[in-house]
Amino acid sequence: MSTAASDSSHRVHDAWRAIRDARDLQFAPVPNWTPPPTPDWLKALARFLRALFEPVGRALGLSWPVMEKALIGLLALGLALLVWRIGVRLWAMRRPAPAAPEWRPDAAAARALLDDADALAAQGRFDEATHLLLLRSLEHIAEARPAALTPASTAREIAAQPFLSAPARATFGRIAALVEQARYALRPLEAQDWAAARAAYSDFAASAAGSGFAASAAGADLPEQRPA
Repeated sequence: MSTAASDSSHRVHDAWRAIRDARDLQFAPVPNWTPPPTPDWLKALARFLRALFEPVGRALGLSWPVMEKALIGLLALGLALLVWRIGVRLWAMRRPAPAAPEWRPDAAAARALLDDADALAAQGRFDEATHLLLLRSLEHIAEARPAALTPASTAREIAAQPFLSAPARATFGRIAALVEQARYALRPLEAQDWAAARAAYSDFAASAAGSGFAASAAGADLPEQRPA
């Protein structure tokens, strides 16, 4: 054999070997794929459904294979309907809820509240007067928005509710801070503390109820200090 023929044979052999050694090419026959066996519970379910619906299919003039396909179609339709309803519910939850009207105190209730609180403050009971402002206001809110409050809601959480206007949140935040000072920090409130709480509530109630409220809600004279 000539040298040229030998070199050509070697090149062909090397090229063939390179192809055979390539990992992205498969030369071995593909093994037959055997599906996994059907679970026993699924077989039992199929037998149960057949025993249940095959008589119905016969009454309708349908064979079991046709009835089986109809049941599968109904099941697929039911699952699609379930997915659609869940999707609609999730989409509705993601949509921003329509803004509820801002809560405003009733003018008569606000005047009555200030009268009762002024009576306590006139006796130097500034802690109780300020606490009454907060407690009665929260009762009014609960009557107007019962779903927005829970027994575990704190005064600060309620004051941050979105249905309250910015002035209302500022008012109740201020009053809640003074009540916490008196009840938890054990720092009794003085006349100026009560005056600040009353002014905050009165200004908010006046802006909510109209200008006619301000004149009738003028504060009572307060003692200079607590009675001994």
